[in-house]
Amino acid sequence: MNILKQLREKKGITQEEMAIKLGYKGKSGYCHLENGNVRMTSDIARKIKDILQLTDKEMVKIFFDPKV
Repeated sequence: MNILKQLREKKGITQEEMAIKLGYKGKSGYCHLENGNVRMTSDIARKIKDILQLTDKEMVKIFFDPKV
């Protein structure tokens, strides 16, 4: 299972809620992002970090570690 999905679900946030918080008009944009179908920008990564209340270390591991 996708680590980003696991963290989002652990916080009780739906894809639709994430999409709205990130400024998407619908959940499909965020769904593509979560599934790796579109490129993650550093700005979006920072916003997700804030929404999911991730530490800097967690953010680096999730968004910048090629093994994840």
